Amino acid sequence: MSTLASNLKNLSSAEEFMDYFGIAYEQHVLNVNRLHILKRFHDYVSRRPGLDALCDDEMRAAYHECLLKAYEDFVRSDALTEKVFKVLQKAAGIHPVKIQRLNA
Repeated sequence: MSTLASNLKNLSSAEEFMDYFGIAYEQHVLNVNRLHILKRFHDYVSRRPGLDALCDDEMRAAYHECLLKAYEDFVRSDALTEKVFKVLQKAAGIHPVKIQRLNA
């Protein structure tokens, strides 16, 4: 296990993630959007190709970029607009369909 992966396993709060990656934040943004920010961070990391091939320093920089982008999404917007969680997507009429369920 890489040092980065080991360190990330010890983080539990949004503040800990922000501090670990050295990202300045406004407490009121985290208070209102912490779960949305961490979920969006996870989504950005999951969609980023080639992370496994990076060394720890490069991976840390990539994770920093993903977390910063996730945080900035909620500085400029809000949870209802961003619709990170399925319950908010469904409330807006967004119903993701898995490609396996589509008939050719």
